Amino acid sequence: MTNEELQRWIERVSRESFGLPFRHKASFNGRLSSTGGRYFMKSHNIEINPHQLSAYGPEETEKIIKHELCHYHLHLAKRGYRHRDADFKALLARVGGSRYCQNLPGAKARKPLPYRYKLICKQCATEYLRKRKVNPQRYRCGNCAGPLQLAVIQGAESN
Repeated sequence: MTNEELQRWIERVSRESFGLPFRHKASFNGRLSSTGGRYFMKSHNIEINPHQLSAYGPEETEKIIKHELCHYHLHLAKRGYRHRDADFKALLARVGGSRYCQNLPGAKARKPLPYRYKLICKQCATEYLRKRKVNPQRYRCGNCAGPLQLAVIQGAESN
């Protein structure tokens, strides 16, 4: 499939599912590895991962297109376009887009970071595990609002 065919496909999905035109540029980006597509807020263009199309077919790719079009139309309408926004979740459910794309076959699985730090409350001794170093001055204990102290967990490599 060419970029021109993708452009027409996205324009058609936008008209049929959203009742609104797609007036910007759509293209394939083969360098995308961990995402099915992306929407650019400054240019309003959309890129789609061609590997998703070859691995899972047009049905799954159309769900990814609907996902990106939700970002597009909500952003242009100045409504909640981020993944956590209620507007985004409601529109995505209404048009039948996918919340997440499937992992590509043969893709490397990401190894989760180990817990390397803990915040300890100086008043009640509650511990909060952290994978990344944080500034304890910016936070307070969730139980007693006491001050926190950062400690490195033994055996964990630090940066």
